[in-house]
Amino acid sequence: QVQLVESGGGLVQPGGSLRLSCAASGSIFSINAMGWYRQAPGKQRELVATTTSGGSTNYADSVKGRFTITRANARNTVTLQMLSLKPEDTAVYYCNVPLGATHWGREFWGQGTQVTVSS
Repeated sequence: QVQLVESGGGLVQPGGSLRLSCAASGSIFSINAMGWYRQAPGKQRELVATTTSGGSTNYADSVKGRFTITRANARNTVTLQMLSLKPEDTAVYYCNVPLGATHWGREFWGQGTQVTVSS
């Protein structure tokens, strides 16, 4: 199966930057897509950004122009560069390998990493 480990969360001021990373490990033949989701208290988990092995990317409207998702050439690591952070970006951020992205027939989630944007 796939194990996902996230890192890079922390406390930053509004307008600041953070880079999150997610490393995938396990018995993996290939991972065709990876993504980031986030969840704030009392809210539904929402998609932040996704990327595929073909190089396509998708971003939530709320982060377009500020966040960048990047896939490493080895395809076992994905990063989320977050610029111009706003207080509303505060959430737990989760790495995701979606259903259909591997041969395992299920999706995978990381443990989450806290991002707090506050003065």
